[in-house]
Amino acid sequence: MGATVVQLTESKKQIQHTHRVFDDQKSAFRNNPMPSLTERQENLKRLKRALLTNQDRLLEAIDRDFSCRSRDESLIAEVMPSIQGINYTLKNLNDWMKPSKRHVSLLFQPASNKVHYQPKGVVGVIVPWNYPLYLAVGPLVASLAAGNRTMIKMSEYTPHTSALFKEIIEASFPEELVSVITGEADVAADFSSRPFDHLLFTGSTSVGKLVMRAAAENLTPVTLELGGKSPAIVSPDVPMEDAAQRIAFGKAFNAGQTCVAPDYVLCPADRTQAFVDEFRTRFSEMYPSLRDNDDYTAIINERQYERLQSYIEDARTKGAEIIEINPARENLKDGTRKIPLTLILNTTPDMKVMQDEIFGPLLPVVSYGGLDEAIHYINDRPRPLALYFFGYDRAEQQRVVDKTHSGGMCINDALMHVAQDDLPFGGIGDSGMGHYHGREGFLTFSHHRAIFAKQKFNSGKFVYAPHGTAAHKMVYKFFIR
Repeated sequence: MGATVVQLTESKKQIQHTHRVFDDQKSAFRNNPMPSLTERQENLKRLKRALLTNQDRLLEAIDRDFSCRSRDESLIAEVMPSIQGINYTLKNLNDWMKPSKRHVSLLFQPASNKVHYQPKGVVGVIVPWNYPLYLAVGPLVASLAAGNRTMIKMSEYTPHTSALFKEIIEASFPEELVSVITGEADVAADFSSRPFDHLLFTGSTSVGKLVMRAAAENLTPVTLELGGKSPAIVSPDVPMEDAAQRIAFGKAFNAGQTCVAPDYVLCPADRTQAFVDEFRTRFSEMYPSLRDNDDYTAIINERQYERLQSYIEDARTKGAEIIEINPARENLKDGTRKIPLTLILNTTPDMKVMQDEIFGPLLPVVSYGGLDEAIHYINDRPRPLALYFFGYDRAEQQRVVDKTHSGGMCINDALMHVAQDDLPFGGIGDSGMGHYHGREGFLTFSHHRAIFAKQKFNSGKFVYAPHGTAAHKMVYKFFIR
């Protein structure tokens, strides 16, 4: 009872703090509604210096939150794309900020049409637990590039990373420019109800609906980066070694706790056993042991661990074949939250692994007869955040591109589209809405202000009342044809 009261009191303080910071950022934005290129560049450089200076501390904090998070995975997926994203933005920001000239019809000449890219104001960012650094920094880079103030709500499931990131930001930026908010789910719920000028949420589809509902009360525009079940198609003739190795990388990375991880594999029925055998070989090469192998990441917490174990038991009970890939045959049930990469065959639609986003190292393998059957299987389900096709036939590649929808896609690779600085990242349908990364991030957090300008000569008077004059008739005859 006492702990509950303390938590409620702490949450109340954090919510009050959130409200105050929001008001301060609103006020600061009104005083400087159009930061210069130099200001924005300096903010980005300041962020880069802070990340590089605290790189080792951040890696250690993420590792503590996961109980075991591969240092190299954190470098590859958290630090490297954060720094590269800043570098790319610094290189291109001057061009992005320039107003774009648009066509002016002869009817309205002499005049000019331009689109000016204005900061929206105060941006809210809600960060998930699976990539707590990159999914905080990526939106922050885009927001700062667009000239906004930014408030970031970190996940309560990564307390060490959240606390450290808050410390780093507070030492690097004034609170009225960038602020990091921590706290439990009630703080996050209140955060999403603030009347931000834009709100970006990364997380599950179910929570995304709640965030969008809260944002709708304020008519706050939202970018939702959700998840879903991202399929990987193995073509009828791709070398199985190639497909299995790349899918194994995409699924094992961060132990499958990635929104764009391959969620299930569609494999030709006559190649399923070959896929299983090759996948086992390739995974075992990458991870010859699991328990004390720092390269293989643990599940974030007990709640997620138990959820994944329940998925395995549910599939087993309903008749699935469970293939656990544990190369060293270690005992992982005692004192660790590591789960072996587990293939699940003979699935049925009523199994939880075929209904929910898995978000862990479980990989159903679904057999198909022909490529069109695989395409129909995907199209019969909610649109995924990512889609992966493995096959070197260019006509087949184009068929999958043309006949499916997904937020993004890789051909003969997995995950890597997310790391491309000049590609937008975002979902469609159940997997989200809106885009960011690179120029699309700048555009997402900018208001595209249309400005029509004319000077002393006014051609518009030729259509002023009274109507029916010879000038009117001439204008109508020339432009309505």
